[in-house]
Amino acid sequence: MTSHAPVVLDIAGTTLSRDDRRRLKHPLTGGLILFARHWVDRRALVELTSALKRERPDLLICVDHEGGRVQRFRTDGFTHLPPMRSLGELWMKDPLAAVDAATACGYVLGAELRACGVDFSFTPVLDLDHGRSGVIGDRAFHRDARVVTLLAKSLMHGLLLAGMGNCGKHFPGHGYAKADSHVAVPTDTRSLKAILADDALPYAGLSTCLGAVMPAHVVYPKVDHRPAGFSPRWLKDILRGQLGFTGAIFSDDLSMEGARHLDGGQLGYAEAAALALDAGCDMVLLCNQSSGTGEAVDELLAGLQQQADAGHWQPDPDSEARRLALLPSTPPLTWDELMHHSAYQRALERLP
Repeated sequence: MTSHAPVVLDIAGTTLSRDDRRRLKHPLTGGLILFARHWVDRRALVELTSALKRERPDLLICVDHEGGRVQRFRTDGFTHLPPMRSLGELWMKDPLAAVDAATACGYVLGAELRACGVDFSFTPVLDLDHGRSGVIGDRAFHRDARVVTLLAKSLMHGLLLAGMGNCGKHFPGHGYAKADSHVAVPTDTRSLKAILADDALPYAGLSTCLGAVMPAHVVYPKVDHRPAGFSPRWLKDILRGQLGFTGAIFSDDLSMEGARHLDGGQLGYAEAAALALDAGCDMVLLCNQSSGTGEAVDELLAGLQQQADAGHWQPDPDSEARRLALLPSTPPLTWDELMHHSAYQRALERLP
């Protein structure tokens, strides 16, 4: 077996089954992603994250928690965070107030999650608001890449104050492609020069402080025939080589429609995962396949090991180091402590 644990999976319910425990102990499992279906209330979430850490102390517990319509936990005290577009709108009136509000958003987001045992959120969205993509829409800060960069950096500062890492998505940009990669294979026909001069600019501007990046399940045919998350040119040559990114790269969800239509056919999960890892991803996500028997999750774990044994991808100690670097290094405040914490109270006042 390998010393690289690249798989981020999920569980079907709000408590751990025997199969969940078995999969969490698999040497290839390195993370778990939570969804709204895992939410009952704060107490249940704390019990679940505590149980997960008992099984695997080094497990990276993740969630998609951005604000606006992408926020998994919304009740029992969780603050309703605004969509990122509201920060871009505030920027047009008062840039300094927008910068402070973005830091407040990041701090509230990170501190509330960490108080419940969640390590990491896949945020911020760095896509530009071209007005073309329904799936991105108001999740984007702004149309101007410079504004996106500064507001995202401010939000990331807030996450950092809460002891949480960050993940810029969806590299090199999903905002120009119209189709939704959950249900289709979007394409962006612009040249590499045009993309680097606009949508990919935030990745260059944040190259020293981005902890993680998630590529888009979008095909950019003038650059590569494969989606960015399966493209060594995008991930190794451009993101790491040209833009100087040093953090972790997560594939987007391998169960999405845009994920496995590769090289003229539809690949299985393990084949697609091996291709993503070989292309330069450090971690691969498989979401919403754990209900029932969870057969797809077992197939991925077993098949990915077979792919490694066959030499289709090489376990990478650097990837494992990048995964471990995303785990919080400071103890979180409890929820009660957070509610009385002056920095948190001030951040609530500064939300837009």
